[in-house]
Amino acid sequence: MRRMSQESGSRRRPERRVSSQIQREVMQLILDRRLQAGAPLPTETELMEDLGVSRNSVREALKALQALDIVDIRHGYGTYVGEASLTPLVDGLTFRTLARPDGDTAALAEILQIREILEDGLVRRVAGTVTDDELDALAAVVDRMEAAGKAGEPVAELDRDFHELLYASLGNALVPQLLGAFWTVFLRVAGARGWTDDPTPELTVRRHRDIVAALRARDVEGAQRAMSDHFRGIEARAAQASRGVG
Repeated sequence: MRRMSQESGSRRRPERRVSSQIQREVMQLILDRRLQAGAPLPTETELMEDLGVSRNSVREALKALQALDIVDIRHGYGTYVGEASLTPLVDGLTFRTLARPDGDTAALAEILQIREILEDGLVRRVAGTVTDDELDALAAVVDRMEAAGKAGEPVAELDRDFHELLYASLGNALVPQLLGAFWTVFLRVAGARGWTDDPTPELTVRRHRDIVAALRARDVEGAQRAMSDHFRGIEARAAQASRGVG
């Protein structure tokens, strides 16, 4: 039985390699033909001919690429180039974090640490690019955050709006996507663990005002310190929440 299992396994390994190779070839085809998101892919029959593989191999490869949001299979309509979003990353990180025991804060701390490293570096760049109008818009978000906190309403989405707006002046489309991915993971984990409210909205508001004030003064070091203080507060709340402390 063991020998049969080994022989069966050895027969399957080449199939897995072929499948991954076909996936790469489909991606290369998309690149070579300069197909943009939403553009139709060749039909299964055309892909079979172009790649020299079976229909089942093509379907297996396309399903794997769909999981990565590289292709979009619309049953009854065809297959299209996907958005290649960060959704697979978000799903994987969320599962990885929630797979830890409830009392284990390490996985969530890792997510926060990566986000902090990104934002500490980005806020230094923002200090040289952000305009007065953009600073006024950031201050307005903080005002709404303060009003929501006083009314006992959640401020999480306003907090997210602040950080997305903060880096708009960089003109880097990947920045809001990447930060949004880590933010979504954090909120999903917080919700699953029962932590849905900010116990200290006043402190959260003050730390965001400190960031805006430092940027208005074109104080790069001050902006970075304010951002680091903000993350110290998030990390402390996360640790408390994971232990069931509100």
